Amino acid sequence: MPTIYDNITTPFLENDHCNGLRDALKLAIRGDFCVGYFNLRGWRSIDDVVDSWPSEGKPPCRLLIGMSVSPDEELRNLLASGTDQTRLDNATVVKLKNRMAAEFRRQLTLGAPTDADESGLRRLARQLRGGKLQVKLFLKHQLHAKLYLAHRNDTINPTIAYLGSSNLTFAGLRKQGELNVDVLDKDAAAKLTQWFEDRWKENWCLDITQELIAIIEESWAGDRLIPPHHIYLKIAWHLSRDARDGIKEFRLPSDVGADLQAFQIKAVQLACRHLNKRGGVLVGDVVGLGKTRIASAIARVMGDDHMLETLILCPKNLKKMWEDYAHRFQFRAHRIVSHSEVLRDLNDQFPRYRLVIIDESHNFRNREGRTYQAIRAYVEKNDSKVVLLTATPYNKTYLDLSSQLRLFLPEQQDIGIRPENLLREMGEAQFSLKHPNTPPASLAAFECSEHSDDWREIMRLFMVRRTRSFIIRNYAEQDDRTSPPRFFITLQDGTRAYFPVRHPKSVKFRSDADDPADPCARLFRDATVSIINGLELPRYGLALYLKKTLPTDLPPGTAKLTDDLTRAGKRLKGFCRTNLFKRLESSAAAFQLSVHRHVLRNYLFLHALENKLLIPIGQQGAELLDTRFADSGDGELDLDEEQLDLPAIGTWDESHFRAAAADLYQLIASTKSKAFRWLSPAVFKPSLAADLRNDSAALCGILKETTAINASNDYKLQALIQLTRNDHPERKFLLFTQFADTALYLKEQLDAALVPGVDCVTGQSENPAAHAWRFSPESNGKLKDYPHTKQTRVLIATDVLSEGQNLQDSFCVINYDLPWALIRLVQRAGRVDRIGQKAEDIFCYSFLPAEGVERIIGLRRRLTQRLRENEEVVGSDESFFEQQASTDEEGLRNLYDEQNGILDEPEDDEVDLTSEAYEIWSQATKNDPALRKTIEALPDVVYSTKLHTPDPEHVQLTPPGVLSYIRTQQESDALLWFDESGKLVTESPVRVLRAAACAPETPALPRQPGHHELVKKAVETVQEERTHQAQSGRLGPRRGARYRTYELLQDYLRHRQGDLFLTDSLRAAVQAIYDHPLTTEAVDKLNRQLRTDISLDALAEMVTNLHRDDRLVVVNLHDASLKEPRILCSLGLACGNTTVLNTHASS
Repeated sequence: MPTIYDNITTPFLENDHCNGLRDALKLAIRGDFCVGYFNLRGWRSIDDVVDSWPSEGKPPCRLLIGMSVSPDEELRNLLASGTDQTRLDNATVVKLKNRMAAEFRRQLTLGAPTDADESGLRRLARQLRGGKLQVKLFLKHQLHAKLYLAHRNDTINPTIAYLGSSNLTFAGLRKQGELNVDVLDKDAAAKLTQWFEDRWKENWCLDITQELIAIIEESWAGDRLIPPHHIYLKIAWHLSRDARDGIKEFRLPSDVGADLQAFQIKAVQLACRHLNKRGGVLVGDVVGLGKTRIASAIARVMGDDHMLETLILCPKNLKKMWEDYAHRFQFRAHRIVSHSEVLRDLNDQFPRYRLVIIDESHNFRNREGRTYQAIRAYVEKNDSKVVLLTATPYNKTYLDLSSQLRLFLPEQQDIGIRPENLLREMGEAQFSLKHPNTPPASLAAFECSEHSDDWREIMRLFMVRRTRSFIIRNYAEQDDRTSPPRFFITLQDGTRAYFPVRHPKSVKFRSDADDPADPCARLFRDATVSIINGLELPRYGLALYLKKTLPTDLPPGTAKLTDDLTRAGKRLKGFCRTNLFKRLESSAAAFQLSVHRHVLRNYLFLHALENKLLIPIGQQGAELLDTRFADSGDGELDLDEEQLDLPAIGTWDESHFRAAAADLYQLIASTKSKAFRWLSPAVFKPSLAADLRNDSAALCGILKETTAINASNDYKLQALIQLTRNDHPERKFLLFTQFADTALYLKEQLDAALVPGVDCVTGQSENPAAHAWRFSPESNGKLKDYPHTKQTRVLIATDVLSEGQNLQDSFCVINYDLPWALIRLVQRAGRVDRIGQKAEDIFCYSFLPAEGVERIIGLRRRLTQRLRENEEVVGSDESFFEQQASTDEEGLRNLYDEQNGILDEPEDDEVDLTSEAYEIWSQATKNDPALRKTIEALPDVVYSTKLHTPDPEHVQLTPPGVLSYIRTQQESDALLWFDESGKLVTESPVRVLRAAACAPETPALPRQPGHHELVKKAVETVQEERTHQAQSGRLGPRRGARYRTYELLQDYLRHRQGDLFLTDSLRAAVQAIYDHPLTTEAVDKLNRQLRTDISLDALAEMVTNLHRDDRLVVVNLHDASLKEPRILCSLGLACGNTTVLNTHASS
């Protein structure tokens, strides 16, 4: 009686109570197998038996594989009419053979590798090479037969046959339900043998033994050791996918490409890829690398390729510059709106622009601001793609970055990555409890994280950022003719643009406080600082003077005004106090004017208080006193004193100030009342007036000791004239000062001293771009408009000019005054140290007293001590006094001594990962096409091992272990580093890439024990994370079609309970929306209808119909999303005395 093997009650391969396939094969001397499907890993179930069979000149085992197809393809072939499905030609045979080879290769990339699989596959390859096994592919027609013939030295029963359904796979031999039977009848077995021989000898039965050998040897299971450098490059190749795809997808017009450097072209292509894929990009290259050019090229490419019109939002002083770029790069329809015009212009009637460029986007960090909200609403309404431009993506916190991304990225949208460091630290359950409405794969989740590695992941998806050092490493050439060698790039006209060396130069001027002929020095003394320190500055702390109980008969809105005052607080006082001293350092003229204005404003308040008039309250924002944003006035009151008959400098009489204050009050009350908020004097204590009088008297006391500044006695000014007119009359100078008063004073005095070609630009200048073009026409393409005779030679500018302008026709920067944070000096030097600078050296002149800097340091210390005592917290420009005072004091001394390196850019390695990976790949393969092909051909799951030395300062952060690169079904990348004990070290792609870095000659080591287990652990970790992600935030972002449709229809169902006409089909459709993702078609249709305010009845009908036609949801996508990810590669990090095998020959 035959035995039935079903893998349920009777296992087919081997069992205890009857002979299975293995038992029969152990008694055989050779075997013939015919299967429809062959799993290479499944061969290890019988390979030891085959090894024992004698060869005797021919393979003892023959394997015939049928060319199986999917059921759908089989049905299509069956129903096809008018074609002969059995006809074969050589081209078809090659195609079928390649398809089967691809299927075998794919087999080896599925699942995590194991030691048993690896050794089994290597044994299979050895048997194929050694002639133990021959494999053929049957192509004449579909062959589904499953036949196993065990030939024995037995004259009575020479062959045992097994016929049934089991393929040569693990599942077919051991696990899944099958139906097989043994054929012991001699005649039947002989006929089956003959049937096999006939198929084996068919013309279209092709030997694929050598192909299988190559497939195994080229896979992760091959005997050869892969060089670690190849794995490193494979990681870089995959990580640079967006950059490589962008290069293929986006070709720049020839006229645009001719105006850009190679590194700028790569940025354009990568940014366009991000725009198309994710709807927005932040171009965050450091200062001087041409972000405006890059954005202009993006606008041109997106206009040409996708017909996108461009809206540019920029600071007011850059509008003219953007008009010039729009003309030069031939933008499609465009419009330029300044940041200050957004609230007025971006209304419901404003036309739709599908590309929005936001220049200096770091100005939009406050989500509560009206301008911010207007931009975000416009982008959302018009579904615009957004390009953000900034050299400082974040200032104090990463929330600065996320606020900018929120301009185009809904905070709850699934972005495919999660803040893994945060989730690992908190635990996913705790995160869900603490943030129940925050999907973990969303920007909102990242905003909960303070881990830099988490934010680098965000940057990888949405940012293009390169640094100068990155450009030098990857794009610059080295000029060995110079000593030391210098780096340069070649411009379009063939000239060399060097990365110049910055040389600090100190301009020392006479300063003697005891010299009556030196009024500047007399002001700059201890007594002045004592007076400044003693000021109460009541106008900057009005909340301190509010009565505890306010009168009941106050005008409407008073309560809100007083609440606003309490928020201004001591920070304003800190700014005012430091600004007064900064002006004193800048120039005596600026200080006198500032004190003059301050006293006048005090008397303006006194006039209102003493006459019981409403008090004009200006803006209370500290940024109005921050010299990064403002260069004139003292911030809180925008007054037109020039319209008044004010007392001249030196006539500091109280009666003059009182008369001028009364006139000023009448002027603003009659012509500018809407510019201010007006507060009743009844809310303030009498001490407000007293402190205003005392401060005014103290400040007038300073000014009474000095007279109007005489230029001949202004030794700092005379040193400037000497430098610009006499020492270097041929050079162009870019002079920076923090204050418009100083700038205007210097312009007047240099003109009077007959210094040729002097110009001045401040925050009040109508067209700063025109001033920049006149000063630097060559770098702005304006030489035709500004020949040499019309050019500016000395451009005096405040720091508000620092954004966006090309000024590199000059190589000399003058710091007439010194910002208290010396990083600002570095930024000033960056205005001329830009791509296109042809000089090899940049000279930065800083004005310092000849006596040294110790007096400046001492006076600054006294002032900042007062700030600390009063808790008058100053802004970021001054924050170094809390943390870096000693560092910047040393910096002042180094400036005085002209020490090289003091003005160099701080080291910044924050490059976006895609650009970094692309350059690693490009630099390694650009001159080695063979290496490029080798890396691209490396299969999934491939691995290597290299010697690893942990960082001695961070041993726990850099342990030996395994780096694994996993890609999910959703095409998201995951790079994981596990140590030898199975503990997750990091999921930071940046850290993994840098840990994998190695030189081409790095030797490969044997695989370490536990390597495959750690790779499997990485796969399980990714699967677990994706499972959790799929289960959380199920309906997606709140503004998404799925979420909105579900909520609307749920509400619709609740309000129509008991309705006879409400069908179960609608309820089923709504449940399907909750359980499964929408199809692309459904998303498009629902979004269109939701934008048109579709009625709920119509929405219900449309959803029901889509569900009936199986076009609403993708039922199997939820399961597919949890399928096993792809293992792209892994790299072992081995420590200790591991034997190094030199494998270059074999690799």
